[in-house]
Amino acid sequence: MSTPIIQTFPLGTPWQTQDPFLFSVYHLDHFPKGNGEMGPDPSLLKGRNLGNDFDPRENWRMYHGQTIPGFPYHPHRGFETITIVNKGFCDHSDSLGAAGRFGEGDVQWMTAGRGVQHSEMFPLLHDDKDNPLELFQIWLNLPRAGKFAEPHFKMLWHEDIPVVQDKNAQIKVVAGKYKGTPAIDPAPDSWAANPENDVAIWNIHVEANSEYVLPKASADANRVLYFYKGSEIYIGDRKVNPNFGIALDPSTEVAIQIGDEKAQLMLLQGKPIGEPVAKYGPFVMNTNEEIQQAMEEYRLTQFGGWPWPYPDHVHDKDKGRFALYPDGKLVEK
Repeated sequence: MSTPIIQTFPLGTPWQTQDPFLFSVYHLDHFPKGNGEMGPDPSLLKGRNLGNDFDPRENWRMYHGQTIPGFPYHPHRGFETITIVNKGFCDHSDSLGAAGRFGEGDVQWMTAGRGVQHSEMFPLLHDDKDNPLELFQIWLNLPRAGKFAEPHFKMLWHEDIPVVQDKNAQIKVVAGKYKGTPAIDPAPDSWAANPENDVAIWNIHVEANSEYVLPKASADANRVLYFYKGSEIYIGDRKVNPNFGIALDPSTEVAIQIGDEKAQLMLLQGKPIGEPVAKYGPFVMNTNEEIQQAMEEYRLTQFGGWPWPYPDHVHDKDKGRFALYPDGKLVEK
């Protein structure tokens, strides 16, 4: 009996990905009440490796933050970041002068292109209750022709993102098309902007003790389903435990039996770019020589410098969800 499963693999940090995706990481942090300054009580930070706090044994992590959790300013070049915040909030600031606060289901799509600096901080806005954070960050590669595109960021507000109810499943369509329902257009220079590339990013929640049928895709797409929360699922006679990725044959629909708990899955799919990939930290080019050039250019230009007062800049505590674009346009939600 044939199976649509090509491979299964355990989910590490980051998750294993396939072309055109470069990287995917899942953050689930049970942050405590805020201390009034958008960070945790300083007494809770004793013994932590501040500046590099990634201990998976802890209920929450500070990452590279010292007083507020998150990732102070850092550069990117040659790819895109897609940041999905299901719970909690992310404060964005960048070297273009753009900024935003998004969360509770919002998505930010940022094309780094020729180079940008940005910070991503996780302010603890609630002082009277805990501040849980659930966040995915996905790196989507750019082809050679797009690696020097102008930097661009776009907000996909949760009120506008399509959510499809398909029998026992709910599918949040971040990219691609789900059974005729298209996602919001991605950033303009993205590999996902061309429908022929069949890029899909779907967050799928399926009820317990039910069946879900994943529709088929282009035969030449890479397709990986990440099972990140639940009890167990079955594909044919194959049992898959949570915290496993499943590379699937894209040319066939896949019937998935859900176990005794609701299953939460992330699908990343797309036709491969098929170009050489050279990576060094936050730089992704086609050759090592281009990586050296990117590092030298960043050293000389800082990709425009940093216009904010702090490397770990956060916005006013009482500010709601918003986006400030490089041209000065302000959108408040």
